[in-house]
Amino acid sequence: MKKAIILFSGGLDSTILLWLARSEGYELHALSFDYGQRHKKELKSAKKIAKLIGVKSHKIINLKLDKWGGSSLTDKKMPLPTSAQNVRNITAPLEMKRSIPNTYVPARNIVFLSVAASYAEAIGAQDIFIGVSEVDYSGYNDCRREFIEAMQNAINKGTVCGAENNQHITIRTPFINMTKTEEILLAVKLGVPLERTWSCYKGSKKPCGVCDSCILRANAFKNAGINDKNYK
Repeated sequence: MKKAIILFSGGLDSTILLWLARSEGYELHALSFDYGQRHKKELKSAKKIAKLIGVKSHKIINLKLDKWGGSSLTDKKMPLPTSAQNVRNITAPLEMKRSIPNTYVPARNIVFLSVAASYAEAIGAQDIFIGVSEVDYSGYNDCRREFIEAMQNAINKGTVCGAENNQHITIRTPFINMTKTEEILLAVKLGVPLERTWSCYKGSKKPCGVCDSCILRANAFKNAGINDKNYK
């Protein structure tokens, strides 16, 4: 069976990725990161979801990116932006591309994909799944197609499997041109337990409802005409 590394946070996008990869016949190897983020709620969801779907393996890697901060997700002294502070409109997510919020974690996907490439080469996997999108996203540079293409090229130039053995690693981005609404509709078809996922940047008992992630999620469910059981 072909193997796939799934960059898996326990959030909406990566959980749908797990179900999608399974539907395509992959042996699932979930890869999560404890990178010094504000809370561990997403990781707790990741553990439960990985167990539920029955992944072949689930590794949680400690990468303390909070040692140098640079993001409100890794530095609690930096305030988390809200939709009001960023003058963002829930009905027009494309407007979010105009400025990059301080939730951007410096070079996060470069780091994550590098680790995923090492893991993939070690176990003989040739596919890495990541849930980035150029449509409904917060403007991060490391969620764009040109970055993904450059990173894939670098991985295949710098690995033995890619450069010497002609066993190229492919970075799969099935959501790159999809809205989150389209993702939600796909998730329903795949039977994804969306109520088990966590998207809020805060680790409170209930989602805050005003951070970028909550706004994008609420917009997606609303447009899909589906009730979000976890975000009542």
